[in-house]
Amino acid sequence: MNELVPGGNLPLPGGALTLWVPGPFDVSALITDESGKVGGDADFVFYNQPTAPGARLRDDTLTIDPARLRAGAARVTVVISPADPGTSLGRLPAPTLHVTNPGGRPLTRFTPPRPQRETVLLLAELYRRGTGWKLRALGQGYADGLAGIARDFGVDIVEDATPAPAAVRSASIPAPRSAPSTGSHVNSTSPTTDPTGFLTLANSARANAGSPPVALDPRLTSAAQAHASDMAAAGHLSTESRDGISVYQRVTQAGYAYLTIGEHLVSGPRTPAEFVDYCLRTEKARRTLLERDFTHAGIAQAVDPRSGDVYWTALWATPLTAGNLARTAEKVVELTNAERARAGLRALAVDPLLAAAAQAHSTDMVARAFYSHTSPDGSQPWDRAAAAGSRRRTIGENIACGQRSAAEVVEGWMNSPGHRANILKPDFTHIGIGFAGGGQTGTYWTQLFGA
Repeated sequence: MNELVPGGNLPLPGGALTLWVPGPFDVSALITDESGKVGGDADFVFYNQPTAPGARLRDDTLTIDPARLRAGAARVTVVISPADPGTSLGRLPAPTLHVTNPGGRPLTRFTPPRPQRETVLLLAELYRRGTGWKLRALGQGYADGLAGIARDFGVDIVEDATPAPAAVRSASIPAPRSAPSTGSHVNSTSPTTDPTGFLTLANSARANAGSPPVALDPRLTSAAQAHASDMAAAGHLSTESRDGISVYQRVTQAGYAYLTIGEHLVSGPRTPAEFVDYCLRTEKARRTLLERDFTHAGIAQAVDPRSGDVYWTALWATPLTAGNLARTAEKVVELTNAERARAGLRALAVDPLLAAAAQAHSTDMVARAFYSHTSPDGSQPWDRAAAAGSRRRTIGENIACGQRSAAEVVEGWMNSPGHRANILKPDFTHIGIGFAGGGQTGTYWTQLFGA
């Protein structure tokens, strides 16, 4: 699979392509002709107008079939903006565009340089070249938001969704959603059905334990089905498929960006009732089923045709939002400072530049599938801090993967002599925290210190 850099391009195969951007973002698309201008309202695909000829948006996933675009279409520009209106992109995880071919296999990926004050980002564009189509990585941001889009694409920004007259060469974009939305973009008016009765059983058990109910999410269900089918085909339980794809990567590839996640990988039970009963009888599985923080779930099963064994995958998650990401970082800082206080040391202050560098590193470890203080390009913690604008003379870094909470990750660091030394180093005065979900282990944490 190719990894694009800004300005890089890639020839595209024929057929429908899938493009998605996990995270707390709104995804949209602008369809333009050779002049680079929209031709009318129908050329803007967004949450309130999710379909156009050759283009369809579902949650944070775009499906584009260039051959079916309207006559004269020469370019499709993929645009992202924060799901929470008024938030700058610099306060959110770095966006990553994932592209799969018509067969569903990964084609390419693009993570632009981390935005700062921008509120809208042109992430990439599909463009016609001769008889074929290519993908170009962009990463162009607009600090003036929709006004910049209007200027460059001939779009009229209005306060409602009233279409412009057909003769007017513009599209009418409504103002951003007034109510905050989560990164999961679950449509509450179209709930996922529960034909097996699993959700009723699970929520009954959660209610008995005092935990709030969860809702089925189609992306989690899709990821669960792919993983259960792979386990059944392989004939054994595993967090990774035969081609090395982890269950957590399946979740993010399905378009669900999470803050917390849990999973059940089980073989044996024949029905949802037996599956839930098994979870309730096993301590670790019971804790996952009843975890109060989870808000969404997905479950699937598949049968090994050789043995007849039934393989189950259940996924439980909480969607990533700017708010809960910030609260998680605050909790890590709070717990870290509590450890310093017990050692008689002064508290560390949060440094936004260190926080930006830490968040970028966690996101990068997920996006480029590595786990190290040294990035694939050779950069070290002090290089990343300097690139984020920090001028601190001394830099230290702790990283961790697989921990499911702020308390768990700080406890793990304190139980490791090298990490503990960083947390309790008297010279450090400032700190920044990064977190990203996905990859091989499910969670990636970065703690960046400065003095």
